[in-house]
Amino acid sequence: MRPFGYAAPATLDEALRALSESGPGTKVLAGGTTLYDLMKLDVETPPAVVDIRALPELAGIDTAGSSELSFGAGALMADVAADPVLRRDYPALAESLAKAASQQLRNMATVGGNLLQRTRCPYFRGGLAFPCNKRRPGSGCAAIGGLDRGHALLGGSDACIATYPGDWAVALIAFDAALDVAGPRGRRTLPLADLHVEPGDRPEREHTLAWDEIVTRIRVPVTAAGRGSTFHKVRDRASYAFALASAAVAVTLGEGGAVEECRIAVGGVATRPWRCHSAERELVGAVLDRRSARRAGESAFAGARPGRHNAFRVELGIRTVAEALRIAGERAVR
Repeated sequence: MRPFGYAAPATLDEALRALSESGPGTKVLAGGTTLYDLMKLDVETPPAVVDIRALPELAGIDTAGSSELSFGAGALMADVAADPVLRRDYPALAESLAKAASQQLRNMATVGGNLLQRTRCPYFRGGLAFPCNKRRPGSGCAAIGGLDRGHALLGGSDACIATYPGDWAVALIAFDAALDVAGPRGRRTLPLADLHVEPGDRPEREHTLAWDEIVTRIRVPVTAAGRGSTFHKVRDRASYAFALASAAVAVTLGEGGAVEECRIAVGGVATRPWRCHSAERELVGAVLDRRSARRAGESAFAGARPGRHNAFRVELGIRTVAEALRIAGERAVR
């Protein structure tokens, strides 16, 4: 690991000032579970790190509000996953955290930092031996035509097919979450759907935050669809593994089992958290059964572009969505 500067401010204003004074390339340290890994791999080489773990403005979990749930960006994944209101009324959100990484990592990682974790593409993390447009723009993409079993089916480009690895953001985007962001130019609110970007011809650009901005809070609108929800994750191992395919689903059902409201997002298969609006429209008004759930899954993956080794994940993804709808439907009628 290369030498770097370190600052541990006590307030948000001090943190923003430290970022500005350190200049572009400075990284924000939240839980450190991704950043330190990438620094040891020489993927991230920041001149300085601003440690935000002690900022009181980023603390707190509030799930008692009548209009929204609120999570400080510095709240630990383990603490949010264990919140009793979240587990009862929004199981998809709690499950997306509980199924991510190990308990040890969840005890360190924050819900704000988790949104910005970088891809697990082995070519990105493997060093200069491999061309990677995300790591070194213009060098090429070793994954295209290479070992692409875990790479994206949706949202890729001719420059990059790296998969977004997170679970929490997939569940949040299904619930129309928004982020409060602070920076030297003031405060703003950003829909989570506008945070991550597809690679296009600039894979090195992964999100819309400026380098000197900090996510302070995550807010989720209250919805009755939360109770009929699930985060279903399929992976090579039963735990401590990234998704081959995942689906965050929420439904409300009316008379005769007809779907009144439907939210579907998929993960582990796209270059960013992927909301499936066409699949949602497919289901609204229909009776939720095996056939309609299957059709929704097929709609979610209608635009998939498999490579050499990952075509099996199209069918896997369709079945993952269908199974998630089955689970959510059962919860919706309790």
